[in-house]
Amino acid sequence: MSASISHLRNEALATVRAGYSGNKLFGDEFANGEALFKPRFGTLLKWQLTANPQKEEKKRDAWAPAVVDCTAAVESKEDVLIWLGHSSFLLRIAGVTLLFDPVLYSSLGLRRRHALPCLPEDLTGIDLLLLSHGHRDHLDKDSIRFLANENPGLRVLSSLRMAPLLRGMVPGLAVQEAGWWQQYDLGPASPFEIYYLPASHWHRRGLADLNQVLWGSFLIKTADKLIYFAGDTSYGDHFEQIERQFGPLDIVLMPIGAYKPAFMMAKSHVNPHEAAKAANVLRAGHLVPMHYGTFDLSDEPASEPLRQLTEVAAGGMLRGELHAPAVGEVLRWREWE
Repeated sequence: MSASISHLRNEALATVRAGYSGNKLFGDEFANGEALFKPRFGTLLKWQLTANPQKEEKKRDAWAPAVVDCTAAVESKEDVLIWLGHSSFLLRIAGVTLLFDPVLYSSLGLRRRHALPCLPEDLTGIDLLLLSHGHRDHLDKDSIRFLANENPGLRVLSSLRMAPLLRGMVPGLAVQEAGWWQQYDLGPASPFEIYYLPASHWHRRGLADLNQVLWGSFLIKTADKLIYFAGDTSYGDHFEQIERQFGPLDIVLMPIGAYKPAFMMAKSHVNPHEAAKAANVLRAGHLVPMHYGTFDLSDEPASEPLRQLTEVAAGGMLRGELHAPAVGEVLRWREWE
């Protein structure tokens, strides 16, 4: 018997794409646009049983991102963008501090390959916590609990059906859920707008919650800049849709790692060439790569994602300017043309 089809969105929020009725559900599972994606155990088993042709190269590759202390910048009121490793960023806009997908600690199966560029205790004054989806390398229970305790006024912006998961970690946590193409309600005094947008991915944290919580990306619209955080995503037509809706984007934070083997990863993550293609489709003025170097999640050697993306840019195949910061390096994005 085929699953019933329905659509879901947060009816309290504005939907900015004309004619969009909400995220499609097959029974109780969210889909990538019109298509339901179910990762298969057989694919995982194949990965475990298939030899990695780059095994020795990966073993020899001890590269990790350089780390610089960013404590002073975190504690300042300056408008900055700081990569904390993997897909975690601190972004400050007009004195408001946003934190994306923070994973501050190592955990079972996720060992950090480099240090955090500041102490977790330094991450105070966080106003908005943006959580793209529920995978453990983006949503870490210990990090959420710690940040909520250190930042009692913290508000979380995330996806449909995320609130119960988060409130199981921190009871009473202020969570605003959005579906794709919806604008969060930040109040009339906010110096920017935030939209939750599509990504091509999936959700699972346990045995019985496959695709029960939505995944996606974020767009922050300031008075003069469009800043896009792509979350976790494979390549898809959502990049063209986003460009059609919002026009050229100024700054794109795009994943580039965890893409091998392709039979396992191609439906979940972009590779460096696809990341560059997506940035070009978005007509990005500036590209900041993420989702590489911090955790060992896949078969490619640690240094390969950034090396390949750098080669793409050096070959003139990247429309915008590439910024590949050290972990903790302060990017003064306001100064970028």
